[in-house]
Amino acid sequence: MTGRFPGSTSRLSGLRDRRYTIRYPFAADAEMIDMESGKQLTGVTSDISLGGCFICTSKPFPVNTRARLQLTRKGQVLDALVVVRIVKPRVGLGVEFFDLEPPNTELLAAWIESLRRNR
Repeated sequence: MTGRFPGSTSRLSGLRDRRYTIRYPFAADAEMIDMESGKQLTGVTSDISLGGCFICTSKPFPVNTRARLQLTRKGQVLDALVVVRIVKPRVGLGVEFFDLEPPNTELLAAWIESLRRNR
């Protein structure tokens, strides 16, 4: 019966979903630079939230990599510092935003609001 009631945890899964904001389908060009090695990657986002996004790329950075991320969509550019939280080999990586400053916070909020309204 564990896991069926709010506040209970499932002993079977052993994992907890860390998502805390709604994700929306979202396509933007993505460029990342590893802050330690300087390596670069490019890809396209598949979804976005106020907390992060998933980037489709064939050669993802490892988990816990800290990177500079630039997302470009319809002439708008968002710059953020991110940390890689999940890697799906040959598919892509999920990143968490950890440093967003104005005007990037406003742009992200505007993108999310537009996606929310059109849902």
